[in-house]
Amino acid sequence: MNPEVSVILPCRNEARHLGKLVRSLLAQLPADGGFEIIAADGLSEDNTRTILQELASRHPELNLKVIDNPGRTAPCGFNLALRVARGKLILRMDAHTEYAPDYIRQCVATLLVTGAANVGGPWVARGQTYLSRAIAAAFGCDWVVGGARGHDPDYEGVVDTVYLGCWERSTLEKLGGFDEELVRNQDDELNLRITKSGGRVWQSPLIRSWYQPRNSLAELFKQYMQYGYWKVRVIQKQRLPASWRHLVPGAFVFALIGFGLGALCSRISLGLWLATVTAYALLNLIASISSARRGGWRLLPALPLVVACFHFGYGYGFLHGIWDFVIRRKGGSKAFTVLTRS
Repeated sequence: MNPEVSVILPCRNEARHLGKLVRSLLAQLPADGGFEIIAADGLSEDNTRTILQELASRHPELNLKVIDNPGRTAPCGFNLALRVARGKLILRMDAHTEYAPDYIRQCVATLLVTGAANVGGPWVARGQTYLSRAIAAAFGCDWVVGGARGHDPDYEGVVDTVYLGCWERSTLEKLGGFDEELVRNQDDELNLRITKSGGRVWQSPLIRSWYQPRNSLAELFKQYMQYGYWKVRVIQKQRLPASWRHLVPGAFVFALIGFGLGALCSRISLGLWLATVTAYALLNLIASISSARRGGWRLLPALPLVVACFHFGYGYGFLHGIWDFVIRRKGGSKAFTVLTRS
């Protein structure tokens, strides 16, 4: 008998993050009709594969199957797993995330009650170290993420995109799954296609999970550089205008560079550069204080650098994406490959 739900877990080199994920999987309440887990391993170079295979062997009740993902990216792994999945409902999980015991149940219930094409919970971060706690605090701040509803743990309703996701299998098959060209932002692009086809993307606070953020400023900067970079390709492919929150970081970095170069020969440009820097310093301070109020005042010394990594990383990535995809007309397979593959 086929399970009702197929949980798909794309992963690569996630050995250090699998502990909480494994505990979350073992704690999941049984879903009506049962569930299976398909882990698509992107040819990991650490112990990810061994850990998953041991989990499958010790806990047959999880119905865990491990498959190879030679493409190594999340969309490639997801689509491969979708082809062998047996469930009527498809649910995506991520190795960097811890899940409430009723996560699968709530995803299924929300999908059935709302009739939405895709459902998920808010994207909430929870750090462990000092720096990752600072990143998590900024992660939930409107001044940092531009008021995105997907970061609001209390919001319920229609959103433009949702964390991870749960779909009817037929929805994914009709849409063709994830776009495998997109190393990042493939969920945004899929949700755009859902919206354009007349479907709804729904967020419920009852679907609870806690994302483990990066643990260094360099990793955070790279992550958001990737998000900004691939957002350009999503906009280009779907021919839809971006939300203002996607445009602001790139416009800011562009202005900073432009005014900075102009300041070498113009006092007006110098004044504009100083005004831009001053305005951003004030915004950064407001965002840092707001984040510290939420996450704890001890985090305040680190928060200005954390906030800057969010904004400068995304802004630089967005401009680089415009250069590669719009001006140089590169295809996704040739663009930024070394820096964007994780």
